[in-house]
Amino acid sequence: MDTATDIARMGKVSDKTVDKSATTSSVESAEAQGFDLKATKKLVRKIDWHLIPFLSLIYLLCFLDRTNIGNARLDHLEQDLHLQGIQYNDCLAILFPFYIAAEIPSNIMMKKLRPSIWLTFIMLFWSVAMICQGFVKDYSGLMATRVFLGIFEGGLFPGVNYYITNWYPRHECGFRMALFFSAATLAGAFGGILARGISEMDGVGGVAAWAWIFILEGLLSILVSFSAYWAINDYPATAKFLSTEERAEVERRIAADHGNLSNHFAYKYVFQAIKDWKIYSESIQHMLICMSGFCPIYSFALFLPTIIKHMGYTNNQAQLMSVPPYVIACFFTIVASWLADRVKQRGVFMLGFQLVAISGFALLAGSVQPRIQYAGTVLAAIGIYPQIPLGLAWNGNNIGGSLKRGTGIAMQVMGGNCGGIIASYVYLTRDSPRHRGERGDREEE
Repeated sequence: MDTATDIARMGKVSDKTVDKSATTSSVESAEAQGFDLKATKKLVRKIDWHLIPFLSLIYLLCFLDRTNIGNARLDHLEQDLHLQGIQYNDCLAILFPFYIAAEIPSNIMMKKLRPSIWLTFIMLFWSVAMICQGFVKDYSGLMATRVFLGIFEGGLFPGVNYYITNWYPRHECGFRMALFFSAATLAGAFGGILARGISEMDGVGGVAAWAWIFILEGLLSILVSFSAYWAINDYPATAKFLSTEERAEVERRIAADHGNLSNHFAYKYVFQAIKDWKIYSESIQHMLICMSGFCPIYSFALFLPTIIKHMGYTNNQAQLMSVPPYVIACFFTIVASWLADRVKQRGVFMLGFQLVAISGFALLAGSVQPRIQYAGTVLAAIGIYPQIPLGLAWNGNNIGGSLKRGTGIAMQVMGGNCGGIIASYVYLTRDSPRHRGERGDREEE
């Protein structure tokens, strides 16, 4: 079977060949129905409002639940659970192998079922794992809950990035992925503020503040998961918020952008996609790029409160001071991807932000003045967070076919999240407070 026709497009899209004459006819038909440039922009804005806010919300909660252990650490998590040596780092790292292993199977399940079903399912169960994390009593309990958190969270990020490519042409995906991923930066900001407030609950009900962080944020995720089934629109062909003409126009735009695709799902297509060497040759490059982005992002998200504390600030001050770098990074993440979509160039932007990140980490490592170090954290955040949506859009735009694209994106994110394992061991207690690979002159409190 021809490679282009053996790939199934998500959704209930009619299985037909889209040739040049058909595309021209569709364009003329759409224009006859009023889909000129102004009407198309209105349609895209309508899709944006119905998709992006809720997707961003669930990713905010996902990233918050994954990284709030960094905030909980300042509320004596290590002491209460009697963690020693690198056991805290082990608890960070154990999440990622299971997170990585879940990514491709999760994209396949979302293809076989529907986004509204599968995303609701994984969100509900990662929320339960998050709440359970608040009741652990020792190292083994924390390790076990982190394993389940990784299994159920693993499918969200590649799944949503794949999902976006089924609604937007390639040149519009980058900005939407950035809006979605910007929730990760907001999660850092929100997490710092929330952790500062929850710290006042220490001892309430006989529960420590660090445990309340896990319990309350897990409950928040569960509440949102209850609405996910109705809030997530599966595909353009079944979207109730679109009229018949609008659904046809969305499908026409995707068909014109991606070409000849089929909607039939079969496991043979999964194996054909996995065996296609072109996916590996393309995705391995982007896996390495993604890893170079996720490694500093995870080290930043998991350890920023600790890094700021070692600048000489109190625990509560460190929680609040972790907010501004994320807010500023959120702005640059969105603007960079918008500009990249406009000029249809992503590599140049990624290179520029890499240089900004390097300068930020250089200030953080090379100075002993708290103000300069803190400025370094801001520059580092600006430099690292735009990398991921730019890289994902770049890879997704270059892979043809819905199932191949889903597999390729999942492979890219799998490689990227290997950086999370590395990041878990970048900042060790024995190297504090400077974390320069040497035993520091004091240990963390």
